[in-house]
Amino acid sequence: MSELLTVSNLTKRFGGLTAVNDVSFSLAPGEIVGLLGPNGSGKTTVLNMVSGYLAPSGGTIALRRQVVSGLAPNRIALKGVARTFQLVRGLPSLTVAENVIAALAFGKRPLWGSAAATEALACLAQVGLAHKAQQSAKDLTYIDQKRMELARALAAEPELLLLDEWLAGLNPTELLTGIDLIRSLRSRGITILLVEHVMDAIRALCDRCIVMNAGRKIADAPTAEALCDPEVVRAYLGDGHA
Repeated sequence: MSELLTVSNLTKRFGGLTAVNDVSFSLAPGEIVGLLGPNGSGKTTVLNMVSGYLAPSGGTIALRRQVVSGLAPNRIALKGVARTFQLVRGLPSLTVAENVIAALAFGKRPLWGSAAATEALACLAQVGLAHKAQQSAKDLTYIDQKRMELARALAAEPELLLLDEWLAGLNPTELLTGIDLIRSLRSRGITILLVEHVMDAIRALCDRCIVMNAGRKIADAPTAEALCDPEVVRAYLGDGHA
């Protein structure tokens, strides 16, 4: 099966700082892969380049062998990439449904009017939020804000979904709900690359983990193997634990 995402020698410099240094990896269709590393290791910068928010300083990003690195975010989105952010970026003055409708208006199949309203409800139902469609977005709980943002991402009909700490800040019950929700997306044919610090979620969800430290990739292996790698342990806990 051909790779869905191929990242080759990806580099990002900010002045004299190299935030991502010659990173390569690939994702096969249907995988859930964790992108891990200590704070400041370059994980979100990688997501920002894959989604088009940042242009690479070097290297390439390809979707199904078509190079997309350097394209604008809207063009990459139309090619099948959607994402969430560390801080939920909702439109608080709109209803929950209207937040999703705004995404549908600019998606692969631009929808308006009653067709958009119907599709928005379907997207919200996928994340368990259809019953709050007419509520104001600003009145949602934290977990429901995250659900709404995920529904907006699903409205883009992605093949590849980038989740940036989507499970952060959830209580134990919400975390289990969130894990089940992410797992359900794979059954719909969506490939997921997730940046996450919640190790219980990583173990429950990820087939494989790519681990970064100081801008470099230091591991790419099945989850249990990657988390036991001495260099990974050293990156997270220091030399005394490796």
